[in-house]
Amino acid sequence: MLAGMVGAGLAPCAAGRAAAARPRPPASLLGREIRRLPTSRKVVALTFNAAWDESGVDVVLAELRRRRLAATFFPTGKFAEARPAAVRAMGAEHGLGNHSYSHPYFDDLSTTAREREVRRADRAIRAAARTEPLPFFRFPYSSTTAASVADVNRLGYAAIEFTTDTNGYLGPGRGMTVERVVERAIAALAPGAIIQMHVGSTSDGIVLDAQALPRIIDAIGAKGYGVVDLREFLVTEE
Repeated sequence: MLAGMVGAGLAPCAAGRAAAARPRPPASLLGREIRRLPTSRKVVALTFNAAWDESGVDVVLAELRRRRLAATFFPTGKFAEARPAAVRAMGAEHGLGNHSYSHPYFDDLSTTAREREVRRADRAIRAAARTEPLPFFRFPYSSTTAASVADVNRLGYAAIEFTTDTNGYLGPGRGMTVERVVERAIAALAPGAIIQMHVGSTSDGIVLDAQALPRIIDAIGAKGYGVVDLREFLVTEE
């Protein structure tokens, strides 16, 4: 199994290693923003941002549990402070990335301010989840620059962005439907694609991503793809 993962360009996570081993991003995930994972396998990663409300959390977690699939959740620090139970539920079954503390545009920040945002979010997520977050960072608004990516890399994080955003968070009030959410996800299918969704809605409280998730997963399988856990792309350091 390990040989197959290595051959596909995947590295195993830290499970089963000594307690002192810590997961870190491999070199293939550093030096640039990651919009597709470095693999030739027909697999995609499901990811969810959490920055507003938690209306869709229970539905999303239940569907992933029913399918026995892993996803990665990217809460902000403010979300973790306001909704610790939701972050704890996410982290109990899935990996947790870092989506900044207050969701600012990082290209408007100094290196010092960027570090403050990342570290403050890390503390909040740890306190809420009571578990070790992953060394994955997702930029607010997907607004990245070479300098900001270098800054988060120096802090030990890979910049995990996305191949497509389903735009489900926009809600029906801004022209989105379940059908359009599914279409956007499926149109992006390719080896290593990263699908970005949200557990809340910024408009009318309708969480289209949660409603669309079963159909997205069905379509992924129908196209001959599987769902991969981002934790498989980590290496360990002693």
